[in-house]
Amino acid sequence: MERESMEFDVVVVGAGVSGLSAAIKLMQLAQEQEKEITVCVVEKGSEVGAHTLSGAVMEPRSINELFPDWKERGAPLNVPAGEDQFLMLSETGAKKLPTPPQMHNKGNYIVSLGNVCRWLGEQAEALGVEVYPGFAAAEVLFNEDGSVKGIATGDMGLQRDGTPGPNHEPGMELHAKYTFFAEGCRGSLSEQLIKKFDLRKNSDPQTYGIGIKELWEVDPEVHKEGLIQHTVGWPLNKDTYGGSFLYHLDNNQVVVGFVIGLDYENPHLSPFEEFQRFKTHPEIRKIFENGRRISYGARALNEGGFQSIPDLVFPGGCLIGCSAGFMNVPKIKGSHTAMKTGMLAAEAAFEALTADEVPAQMESYPKRLKDSWVYPELHKVRNIRPSFAKWGFWGGMAYSAVDTYLFGGKAPWTFKNHEDHSCLKPAKDMPKIDYPKPDGKVSFDKLSSVFLSNTNHGEDQPIHLTLKDASVPVNTNLVVYDGPEARFCPAGVYEFVEDEDNGGKRLQINAQNCVHCKTCDIKDPTQNIVWVVPEGGGGPNYPNM
Repeated sequence: MERESMEFDVVVVGAGVSGLSAAIKLMQLAQEQEKEITVCVVEKGSEVGAHTLSGAVMEPRSINELFPDWKERGAPLNVPAGEDQFLMLSETGAKKLPTPPQMHNKGNYIVSLGNVCRWLGEQAEALGVEVYPGFAAAEVLFNEDGSVKGIATGDMGLQRDGTPGPNHEPGMELHAKYTFFAEGCRGSLSEQLIKKFDLRKNSDPQTYGIGIKELWEVDPEVHKEGLIQHTVGWPLNKDTYGGSFLYHLDNNQVVVGFVIGLDYENPHLSPFEEFQRFKTHPEIRKIFENGRRISYGARALNEGGFQSIPDLVFPGGCLIGCSAGFMNVPKIKGSHTAMKTGMLAAEAAFEALTADEVPAQMESYPKRLKDSWVYPELHKVRNIRPSFAKWGFWGGMAYSAVDTYLFGGKAPWTFKNHEDHSCLKPAKDMPKIDYPKPDGKVSFDKLSSVFLSNTNHGEDQPIHLTLKDASVPVNTNLVVYDGPEARFCPAGVYEFVEDEDNGGKRLQINAQNCVHCKTCDIKDPTQNIVWVVPEGGGGPNYPNM
């Protein structure tokens, strides 16, 4: 069955803050200069915002630029940041430390980034952008000369073996002069393009963390609207990068999350279990023990920073937002930089589209980035996250203080980044970790957590978590690393079960549980797991994350 096709000037893959900001900026420029521009945004989530998960404290710098009247327009930035607290935890105690300057939040807002995306989606549609949620961009299309032609959405109604089922509908081809890839961290098509066009030839590998988050309704007595708390220390050891965040929203709601750098060494470590254990700390438990857990989710985030930004343009398209990795790790923020990169790419595309002859490549986008505030902001903090990988927690804290206060971010060197999957050590060389059983009050198991993410995939569709070699999980990962897939996944997707036919164990993949966090694609030590795009509309349905 042949696929139908549609033509646009620009196709944007992903309705996150960067993709929607790019689409909005393009239409604003077209209206200002009375030009005709057609823009389409495709989103694999069932609705705009369904797959968006972030802390989130939002710096309003970019939204101020995009919509100076965002307050009058009703943007959901409703809770101004209040007091900042930075705590060092021991197993039973908590010591208040000075808040690092990058983590001061005066003038920022505590938000649901999913709701910000929903609002941006409404603004985009009002400007004439065509927004298609529930359609997953599954394939990059190329012209005969090798340039990007656009994307094709995935087929609907395929059976488990990949053959068309009774309700099969072929995907649609979306052709464009330029295609913006705004898939977020570790985007499937973005990673393919990075390899095809060798976009990392001038940068370090990207490094990542996994962020696990819950939304709670808490006792009014422990709620303080606008309070922002971060912790370091327990339950992590000094060699594992990570920490927590607690943000007090309105309506007695608190978001709590835990981030762990995916360069950890111990294959026995479980990010999910570390998060659950963290909530049993006396200082944290008192906030949640009389509360009610509302939502759960997880997502990988970029931690490579400045030196891991790949080349951004290629014939027919570009990378924007977290597909390229613009997060400011010491700030623990990336939405403002993601939005700005989308806006800069839009300016470059508009310039190219209105030229006498449309160039193959948007050369002015990288130049615009270098001239913007994003470039110096990320350059200034480029050595802070790598210093923790180089010297551990205490060494990283000491170096970060020196880099910030003595050098002002202008040290005459740049530390290198590494690939996270290469960091795991053999299980026999690392200590086992005894995690407490969940108490059902502040700590929980994976399956009850996944239930709160509203995750769903059609049972009959092809499994989207594929293996290059089906023998590797048992013969290598289980033997050498004690099956880390069962622990680094925060959704119970990977399970080693008894193999009754052959004796021993086999890997069972519970693909329906997948919350699209991308951790497996990143952390698998043999890089044998390949995350491909499932049918559109599947995955989590976060209402307010």
